[in-house]
Amino acid sequence: MKFQLSPEQRQFSATLHELLGGADTAAAARAWAVGEHDRGLKLWRALADLGVFALLVDEELGAGPVDLVVAFEALGYHAVPGPLVESAAVAPALLTGDRRAALAEGDLVATVVAPPEVPLALDADVAAVVLDLTGADVTTADPEPVRSIDPARRLFRVPGTPVADAAAFDMGVLAVAAQLLGAGQWLLDASVAYAKQRSQYGRAIGEYQAIKHLLADVATRLELARPLLYGAAVAGETITRDVSAAKVMAGDAAYLAARTALQVHGAIGYTAEHDLGLRLTKVRALVGAWGTGAFHRARVLR
Repeated sequence: MKFQLSPEQRQFSATLHELLGGADTAAAARAWAVGEHDRGLKLWRALADLGVFALLVDEELGAGPVDLVVAFEALGYHAVPGPLVESAAVAPALLTGDRRAALAEGDLVATVVAPPEVPLALDADVAAVVLDLTGADVTTADPEPVRSIDPARRLFRVPGTPVADAAAFDMGVLAVAAQLLGAGQWLLDASVAYAKQRSQYGRAIGEYQAIKHLLADVATRLELARPLLYGAAVAGETITRDVSAAKVMAGDAAYLAARTALQVHGAIGYTAEHDLGLRLTKVRALVGAWGTGAFHRARVLR
């Protein structure tokens, strides 16, 4: 199958990157991590103005899973905080009426719990509604916070009903896979840029063959994952199998990108001040979000 993004989808991607590239999303993520949501919610409203939360709600847009992947690649690249997957990819299938309309406008923040694959609710302290995959509201009185490897992913323990709505779950998996691919691409781009400017023994480290091979391996893994991701977006009846394959490949590629980025950056990559750390923890958290690699490999096998 030959597949290309439409001019409108390419423009949508470019517009998102332009918006987020000038928005200091790193500062928003750091503020979100300590419970200060104003910057993040300002980004949320800007994304709503571009139609991100209406992609699976407003039929007049003519959008669908491919547009969702385009959006979430950009969101993952820029490490935008908040329950984006839950609000833009999953909740549209679970909400109706005025709440669904408010979701599309960016006026309602939703999150989801779906045990056992999604046992904790992301950002339940800021979400106006917490849902399980039956579409039922979950009681969130005094949600119990749970420490996350990614401080910008604030997790809470709330009750949830383990009922599998395959369509809503698969949209969540697809969006997370796209986030992983976007984060992996940022890690590669940052590593390439750093390898060009960091010198050792009088030469830029990017001139050394070992560094070139490391970065080439990451680029190859990302490019192999991308067609699986977009293939899953157009898979139709086979989306369950294809979206799980995409999640595994995108997760593995992003994880390799994270490890390689840390090797290339060296000690500076460990500092809290460097934006690399935001992506390292984000990737590590997203690899296991909405189903572990083992879960999705078993799903493909079945």
